[in-house]
Amino acid sequence: MPPSLLRRSLAEFLGTFALVFFGAGAVASKYYPDATFGVFGVAVAHGLVLAIMVTALMSVSGGHFNPALTIGLTLTRRTEPRAAVAYIVSQLIGAVVAAWLLSVIFPRGVVRPISLGTPSLAATIQLPQAILLEGLLAFFLMSALYGTCINSGSPRIGGFGIGLMLTVLILVGGPLTGAAVNPARAFGPALVAGQWVAHIVWWVGPIVGAVLAALLWEHVLLAPEDRVRRVQASRA
Repeated sequence: MPPSLLRRSLAEFLGTFALVFFGAGAVASKYYPDATFGVFGVAVAHGLVLAIMVTALMSVSGGHFNPALTIGLTLTRRTEPRAAVAYIVSQLIGAVVAAWLLSVIFPRGVVRPISLGTPSLAATIQLPQAILLEGLLAFFLMSALYGTCINSGSPRIGGFGIGLMLTVLILVGGPLTGAAVNPARAFGPALVAGQWVAHIVWWVGPIVGAVLAALLWEHVLLAPEDRVRRVQASRA
């Protein structure tokens, strides 16, 4: 018997909470004198927590923790629309609660200058370029999900392929757009910090990129026997 929608939504809340709390928390921690890990450490923190939480909770909800991935999987009929709405609401709430707790735990002088880890654009990149980059990064994040969790011919490595991909994406895109690749990761800190500059980047880019990747995998790259498992994989 599949988990109830409440259980699946709670799993999405917890996974997104962990991603934002530890990911944005790493951004805040790197400004302390003893922290010298820089962008590499932030990328590893995001990648590891995502890998662990996807592995831990994928049997409950599928381990999306990202509205863009949820939307992509819904359009390819691997997630039911009703469940998708519940997932996205849970993801956004989890992100907001995580950001709020960061604002309580870290000194204001640390989190205010970085807007609680809200992603931001580098001065050298324009809005259309940023949307394109976030879309490209999300395309590969969704590809990692399809290639390691949905493709039946791939080795079963839990969420670690997805976490490793996120690490690489942040190493490349972090200095330019923050490489949130996730509307919830941007929304939670932005809401608590009141920082909405270029916020559309982290919605439009990831959603378009994730949808394109899902369609490519579903209709071209997956083996025929995997393409027909949509009902069984509606929680994926």
